[in-house]
Amino acid sequence: MSDLRTAVREATARLAAAGIRSAEADAVALAAHAMRVDPSEVRRAMIVGTAEPAGYAGLVDERAARVPLQHLTGVAHFRRLTLTVGPGVFVPRPETEVTAGLAISAARSQDRDPLVVDLCTGSGAIALAVKDELPVARVLAVELSDLAHAWAVANRDRLGLDVEIRLGDATQAFDDLVGRVDVVVSNPPYIPDGSEPVDPEVRDHDPELALYGGSDDGLAVPRAVAARAGVLLREGGVLVMEHAEDQGASLAAALLAAGGWTEVVDHPDLTGRPRTTVAVRRGVTS
Repeated sequence: MSDLRTAVREATARLAAAGIRSAEADAVALAAHAMRVDPSEVRRAMIVGTAEPAGYAGLVDERAARVPLQHLTGVAHFRRLTLTVGPGVFVPRPETEVTAGLAISAARSQDRDPLVVDLCTGSGAIALAVKDELPVARVLAVELSDLAHAWAVANRDRLGLDVEIRLGDATQAFDDLVGRVDVVVSNPPYIPDGSEPVDPEVRDHDPELALYGGSDDGLAVPRAVAARAGVLLREGGVLVMEHAEDQGASLAAALLAAGGWTEVVDHPDLTGRPRTTVAVRRGVTS
């Protein structure tokens, strides 16, 4: 067993050789998990001279085999929250923090305590972030997968956030809220059928139910979710929907073609790539 500094340096090189772009950060995160400390403490320990923690080499082996970092540490950081994640639930991505932020901004702009619904909530990341950052909001969420639903409920209970999380189909959910919702936010599955994610962490570990959009263009599920959002939203309510970087124009076109939407605007993620469409529910005219 080597000293911590050498172990992290060697782990970084191994993870980089395995094609992991965040090799150094992952090596430190795994050490922090093994030591049960924060990453900043690992970096301090590397300077003062500390022994490699027990189990570290095994964690590095698994990460080099492209097991998601979050499955190994059991947590994913999302905006101000630390979520528990693992097999059976989609690991929230940094780009989805932008989607959550747009939903929070839309909710804050309401002239009353907002009613917010998260369709396809997965780990509960977006719904819980909305409640955390806007406590006056009433927030509800729905998830189709029983495994993911269990992760979302566990996150809610551990964080102590008052979010109602239902198990069910997002395209049919919330009959009790028709025409009453101020903001609907969704990160639906949107990968085109027949496509294969490049990253092994996604391809081999994220549940297919959370990935594939049900059509060649990947938009069958997003279109169905948007249609349900249109039923739930009040006139002037806001839809916030994440999409793949090459679907910004096509999702906006689908919303406009469906009718009932105005002020359809696409927003980039932190890397500048198209990521989230925002649209306003237009009143029905006879």
